[in-house]
Amino acid sequence: MSTRPTTLAFEELAEAIKGRRSDYGHISGLQLDRFAPGEAWSSLPYRPVFVGDTETGVLHGGVVTAMLDESCGMAVQLALDGTRAIATLDLRIDYQKPATPGLDIKAHSVCYRTTRSIAFVRSTAYQDSEDDPVATATACFMIGANRTNMLADRRMDARSIPTLEAPEDPDGSFARSPFARCLGIRVNDDGTLTMPFSPKIIGNPILPAIHGGMTGAFLETTAIVGVARELGAAAPPKPIGLTVNYLRSGRALDTLADVSIVKQGRRIVAFEARAWQDDASKPIATAFGHFMLRPTPGRDEE
Repeated sequence: MSTRPTTLAFEELAEAIKGRRSDYGHISGLQLDRFAPGEAWSSLPYRPVFVGDTETGVLHGGVVTAMLDESCGMAVQLALDGTRAIATLDLRIDYQKPATPGLDIKAHSVCYRTTRSIAFVRSTAYQDSEDDPVATATACFMIGANRTNMLADRRMDARSIPTLEAPEDPDGSFARSPFARCLGIRVNDDGTLTMPFSPKIIGNPILPAIHGGMTGAFLETTAIVGVARELGAAAPPKPIGLTVNYLRSGRALDTLADVSIVKQGRRIVAFEARAWQDDASKPIATAFGHFMLRPTPGRDEE
């Protein structure tokens, strides 16, 4: 490992990003299709394991969240010189419509401003046309977040790449959600959820640290399960928007999460979820968002 950061030429930088992405980004099949300074066009091939509800075939919202987080990170790296590590500070996702089952998802991300220590990004996820988005995102990244440099320090070893598989569990809490089963998420007796650590959810393998998109996906799953349970909803609530704040690096440990309802109306519920590892008083991330519920007769909008 070099002790002195080396500035990469732009074409070399783009090639490094293609081959030395996060572990989850690599095994998910996410591709950097086109690039320009501070700008990335990427695509994620459809896979059955990404489905959030087998009855509809619609992708899990966490798949879109993770893709946008990774794609935004690509755009940030394409705005820099390849010598500094980056980490997501916050990520806001607005869901425009469900992804059409069976189709790939594409993303166009733009890093529109960088300062000495912060990068600002916006991104659009779509399928047929960027003018008809599945979701939009804005994010902030820390520049120089740690001493590692994935673009220079390591290359993904194809022999060690884990696979994304969803073990069958017909009687479990996630019988209809292959992606939640793929992540190994389980519901605990006290109402919290656990996402066990595994190599497939790693973002930075040098630390190692959990992929920010995986943490976001876990928080979203926790919120869906917890809100539906608390309200006795007949069907899972529909995500409208989600803002994830990253507070600490997710280490190679199991992660727990819970959710509380902040405000409930007839159609809309606001929630706050938090994730932690070995100390519940020190969350690694929190999320605030809104779900749409099925109308409940006799309840007025608040």
